[in-house]
Amino acid sequence: MGIMLVYDITNAKSFDNIAKWLRNIQEHASEDVVKMLLGNKCDMSDRRIVPKDRGEQIAVTHNIRFLETSAKANINIDNAFYNLAEAILDRMPRRTETDQLRIRPIDNEPPAKDRCCYGTF
Repeated sequence: MGIMLVYDITNAKSFDNIAKWLRNIQEHASEDVVKMLLGNKCDMSDRRIVPKDRGEQIAVTHNIRFLETSAKANINIDNAFYNLAEAILDRMPRRTETDQLRIRPIDNEPPAKDRCCYGTF
């Protein structure tokens, strides 16, 4: 129902693969699959090769969501999964107000410490 395409902002070749990944998705995934583009390693701005605007541009061109993230520094990891889940839910048939799902954490929950994106959702 959802696909995250992740490239490394410090590696131009990984960014160049996005076009191929999008073609594969178009050929093999369901038509209504939600796609999101993530530029990972945004904590390494001193080693950046792929400018943020290139990621934003390809996302706009293909009408998909875009975020820059850092799995190491836990930047936008939760937001990426929340945004993808919300987009998937938006495509599902509407529920009644009492039947709504909450996918965002409660504001007063303490942030998770020292966790990566694997196995935490």
